[in-house]
Amino acid sequence: MNSELQQTFIEIIRLGIGKERPNNDLLNYLPNTTDWNSLEALAMRQGLLGIIVDGIEKLPGDNRPPQTLLLQWIGQTVEGFENRYEPYRRTIAKMAGWYNRHGYKMMLLKGLACGLDWPKPQHRPYGDIDIWLFGKQKEADEALACEHKIKIDDSHHHHTVFSRNGFMVENHYDFINVHHHKSNIEFESILKALGRNSTRFVMVYGEKVYLPSANMNALFLLKHMMAHFAAEGITLRQVLNWGFFVKAHKDEVDWVMVETILDRFGMKRMYDIINAICVDDLGFDLKLFPKIQYSPILKDRVLNDILDPKYSRKLPKGLIRRSVYKYHRWKANEWKHELCYNESMKSAFWSGVKNHLMKPSSI
Repeated sequence: MNSELQQTFIEIIRLGIGKERPNNDLLNYLPNTTDWNSLEALAMRQGLLGIIVDGIEKLPGDNRPPQTLLLQWIGQTVEGFENRYEPYRRTIAKMAGWYNRHGYKMMLLKGLACGLDWPKPQHRPYGDIDIWLFGKQKEADEALACEHKIKIDDSHHHHTVFSRNGFMVENHYDFINVHHHKSNIEFESILKALGRNSTRFVMVYGEKVYLPSANMNALFLLKHMMAHFAAEGITLRQVLNWGFFVKAHKDEVDWVMVETILDRFGMKRMYDIINAICVDDLGFDLKLFPKIQYSPILKDRVLNDILDPKYSRKLPKGLIRRSVYKYHRWKANEWKHELCYNESMKSAFWSGVKNHLMKPSSI
C-alpha cells in the first residue's frame, strides 16, 4: 500500500478523534494529492469511515475530497453508523430487560462496552452483540429458546449464537477459546475470576446493563486483540478501542497486576507496541500509559500489518483451498505469534488442529 495514503489516513483519523498535531501544523503532514477512493476503501476495511468524516470536517476546503464524494461518505456514515446505533442500543436494553426479569445479569463485551468511551459512540461501527451471563449461559439459553421459540446455534467455540431484532448475539460461556492454545486455559481462569465483579453497569433505556471491571476489560481487550492479530489480523478500530479505554479508565486499572499477567503470558512486547501506536501515531497523551519500551522498526511493522495485511481475513472457497490458505497464513504469522504468546508454534499448531476437529465448522 502507498505509504502516503497510510500517512494521510492516520492524520485524518487523528483529526477525527480530536488529536491535532502541535500548532495545528497539519498541512506539513499531508501530501498535496490524495487518492480519495483508495482512502475510502481503507477506511471501510478498518471500520472507520465515520471517524474519517469527522476528520475531514476539520480540513481546509482545498484539502477535502470532492463535494459529491464527501456527501456520499456522510450519507454512508448516517445510514451505516448513526441510524444503526439506537436500534443497537434498544436491542441491548430489550435483551437486558428480559434477563433481568428472569434473574440473570447480562454483561456486555466489546461493542457498546467499548463505544461508550469513544468521543462519538454513534460513529463507531457495531456488529454482533457479545454478552456474558456470569456463568449461567446454558440455562439462560434454554429458557430463552423455550419462551421465544428461537434457534440457539452451539456449533462455535466458547459461545452460542442466536439472533435478536436482526442483530447476531454471541452468548459467551468462555471469554476466549480455551482449545486454541494451552495457555488460554489459565488465562481464561483469570478472566472468569475478574468477571465475577458486577459493580460496573450502565442504564440503557432504563435497563441495567453490566460492564466488565476495568482490570478485566484491560486483559480481555488486549487478549482478544492479540489473539486475532496472531491468527489473522486486526483493524485500527481495535487499537482505538484500547486507546479510548485507557483514557477513560486508566486510574481504575491495577497496572502492576495487569502487566505482571501480560509478562507471564508473553504478551508484554505486543502490549508496548499497541501503546506506542496509540501515542506515536494516533496522538494519545503519553502520560495516559505506563512506561513504554519498544522497537520503532517492529512498531512500524505491526502498524503496516494492521493497515495492509499480507493475508486477507477473507478466506477462499473450498475446504482444500481454504485449509492451504490458512496453513500458509499461519506460517507467515510466526513473527506475530511470538509477540502475543509464550508457547511454541508447534504446540499452537496441534492445539489448533484439535480445535478444528472438535468444531469442524471452524475449518
